[in-house]
Amino acid sequence: MRYDALVVGGSFAGLSAAMQLARARKKVCVVDAGAPRNRFAAASHGFFGQDGTPPMKMIADARAKVLAYPNVAFIEGSVASAHADGSGGFNASLEGGQQLSAGKIVLAFGVQDGFPDIAGVRERWGTSVLHCPYCHGYEFSGRQLGILLESPHPPEHAMLIAEWGPATLFLNGNNSVDEEVRTKLQARGVTIETDRVVALEGPGQELSAVRVEGGRLVPLDALFLAPRTRPGSPLAEQLGCAFDDGPFGPVIRTDAMKMTTVPGVFAAGDAAMLMHNATLASADGVMAGVSLHRSLVFET
Repeated sequence: MRYDALVVGGSFAGLSAAMQLARARKKVCVVDAGAPRNRFAAASHGFFGQDGTPPMKMIADARAKVLAYPNVAFIEGSVASAHADGSGGFNASLEGGQQLSAGKIVLAFGVQDGFPDIAGVRERWGTSVLHCPYCHGYEFSGRQLGILLESPHPPEHAMLIAEWGPATLFLNGNNSVDEEVRTKLQARGVTIETDRVVALEGPGQELSAVRVEGGRLVPLDALFLAPRTRPGSPLAEQLGCAFDDGPFGPVIRTDAMKMTTVPGVFAAGDAAMLMHNATLASADGVMAGVSLHRSLVFET
């Protein structure tokens, strides 16, 4: 069976794209590996009408609504490779060997996070080691907050985190903060720790302190950091899509309508955005789905 569209990734962006295409009465296949980036978080915050809902429940509910359309198919798995078929469409191979054919593709496979080599970071990701203060800062209001300074975030980023509680900026052995910036940080009550971070301490996924070189413990309830990211799949590179250097890692280049540099290939979500946020990923998917449909109508 040849689909009008293959959507690679069934999280916020992919399902949002699939919904638009389903309602446009196109034959859609969504392939998803079941490992969304925000699966580690107990709740998603700030999403319209869904504040406090577990992200996996949001995805499951959205999938059920998309699959209620008879023209949508869903496959649990991963797309191993994809290439143009020579007739304006694409062929894709799943890791299990299944072959798919589609007229267009939406790449919504997200990104993978790369963490600093600090003991205790990975185990607490999404619980007490956090990325976005707008998503999780409120739950730690008034508690001891830390910011791990890593490129590309400037030291001034700590001033933003201080909006939610007493903040400590960990320079992690980097003493390149100039006096003007130090003055601004101190004026906002930000404490500056220059020693290198060795490990995170605390029971289970909770954070109680950061251990720095020399063994000293700095009491802390949550640590914010911005991990480097990489695409969650090699498909964009296989298909020949161009990338831009984003602040946290490579970003699939798209135009305003979410088409990549390869005709017929669209991209949405974290892999194709500079700012990573569930609401924005969903909106990005809507744009990609609508744009793909329009390309089916208006292309010559």
